[in-house]
Amino acid sequence: MTEITGQRRPAGRATVAQLYGFDAIIDTRSPAEFELDHVPGAINCPALDNEQRAEIGTLYKQVSPFVARRRGAALVAINIGRELLARFQDMGPDWRPLIYCWRGGQRSGAFVTIFRQIGWDAHQLEGGYKAYRRDVLAKLDELPALFDLRVLSGPTGSAKSRLLERLAARGEQVLDLEGLAAHKGSVLGGRPGQPQPPQRLFESRLIETLSALDPSRPVFTEAESRRIGQITLPDALIERLRAAPCVRIDAPVPARTDFLIRDYDYLMQDPEALIALLERLTELRGRATIDAWAAMARSGRWPELVSALLEQHYDPLYRRSQQSNFERHDNAPVLVAEALDDAGLDTLAARVAAQAVQGSSEGDPARVAQMR
Repeated sequence: MTEITGQRRPAGRATVAQLYGFDAIIDTRSPAEFELDHVPGAINCPALDNEQRAEIGTLYKQVSPFVARRRGAALVAINIGRELLARFQDMGPDWRPLIYCWRGGQRSGAFVTIFRQIGWDAHQLEGGYKAYRRDVLAKLDELPALFDLRVLSGPTGSAKSRLLERLAARGEQVLDLEGLAAHKGSVLGGRPGQPQPPQRLFESRLIETLSALDPSRPVFTEAESRRIGQITLPDALIERLRAAPCVRIDAPVPARTDFLIRDYDYLMQDPEALIALLERLTELRGRATIDAWAAMARSGRWPELVSALLEQHYDPLYRRSQQSNFERHDNAPVLVAEALDDAGLDTLAARVAAQAVQGSSEGDPARVAQMR
């Protein structure tokens, strides 16, 4: 290739520690690889698309490495040219992208070589995605211990996720695990039109969120089980949650029922789909109970159904789960909320924030031990 800048510079290299010191992060892996996980904020510019990657792999194994490289080089050149024309024609000479592939090899190397020939200060991530993933796994073990977590507990329908939103609006630090997992954490917890991320992508987003938090300030989060839908929480985070101070939200069944009817209104648009979800509880609750719930759903008796679900299913589960899994739950301060409408949640958020200030003066033995 003709030297455009007049003097070839050696391809730049960057480590995972330097990940976010660039104007753009470019993932050159296939769309299928990118979908499973990627560096937060990265854009996907595939050196080979899904079909091409499979084709080159087959040629490598069944014909020869040389034939595979010859074919692959042509496809990569075409794809780089397409990306240059479609995405990067407005980039000036000072643009600095970081580029990575699976292990920091040929796919990202091809992009870096051409981009540096153009004159951009392009860098290749040493070790590629594999190095980034190792860093994520290390941080999943290390970061949870750094934070002063304050766990909101309370039976189903206590509006804990909405309370986190109100706390965030007040400027408090929040770790919304259900938001990151795109799931409300129960058999009815799937969010319409919002599939859960793959496990690895959830972990990448979790590390991005944790890395942005200030360890010197409290971080509010919700009491969670080990699994949120199909997502499994990291061991270190679960241990930290279960040892952290709790604030218990106590709201009466009528207030929780009203809130859940508003919060799950999309499920009530399709009673048969709701009943199909409830059927998963047959072994646990029995055929007669499921049939009774189904009859309520089909006849639109939503307050009756929601109250029955709380009293017969969710509240008993909550009592067993919190008492056995959260060691500081029994002695936690209790905040009573008679209403969970907008005004009630605003008032409750102010009380939770005030309680955190009071709790900070008492210290958190689990966190002090971790910090030592």
